[in-house]
Amino acid sequence: MYICGKNVAKEYLNGNNKIEKAFLYNNFNDIEIINLLKMKKIKINYLSKIELDKKTDENHQGIILEIDNFKYTDLNEIKKLENPLIVMLDHIEDPHNFGAIIRTCEAASIDAIIIPKDRSVSVNGTVIRTSVGASKYVPIIRVTNLVETIKVLKKEGFWFFGTDMDGENYSKLDYRGKTCLVIGNEGNGMSKLVKDNCDFIASIPMKGQINSLNVSVATGIIIYKAVENRNEL
Repeated sequence: MYICGKNVAKEYLNGNNKIEKAFLYNNFNDIEIINLLKMKKIKINYLSKIELDKKTDENHQGIILEIDNFKYTDLNEIKKLENPLIVMLDHIEDPHNFGAIIRTCEAASIDAIIIPKDRSVSVNGTVIRTSVGASKYVPIIRVTNLVETIKVLKKEGFWFFGTDMDGENYSKLDYRGKTCLVIGNEGNGMSKLVKDNCDFIASIPMKGQINSLNVSVATGIIIYKAVENRNEL
């Protein structure tokens, strides 16, 4: 898998991450990155801009790193946590939205993110770059069936808070205890079966002329309300 961009490259090079090789623009002059590559004895391949552009559609800023494919966490790891706050993404499709959500989850110390295997964006180079490397620090779990996963976690004592326009005011709900925040697809929201299996439906009041928010923005608002609520005495 390829990741690109200076910030993500520095994040990975400063950590204990396996990097297969690096592709740099012929005139690449970021001394810090070059020194890190040499210190870690990572093979450097110097390429023209055209050659770099062929490897990715992203703004690579003159550097592309080849890394191992992302390793997902097992669902059973959640069961070991004492009082987790997790996020479930119901078929998010845009890698930039997913990356932004991961970044928010890391900043808010969310314990894990659950995504489905099918009809959903996976953790790829775009997601990693958008998250600015935060995907390294948030356990991400990929499951076959979201509804079955909800049922499994309910047996472990989890409460599920779906998000929809036709719900209760998100600021009035109690997110303490084992909590999962369920975020729906960018266009269609939560699927009916997922929504039907949630214990509560949270809604962010819209006071302007636009009746919806970008999914990553809405996720951030609800995450931080849940974190605030859980910190209350």
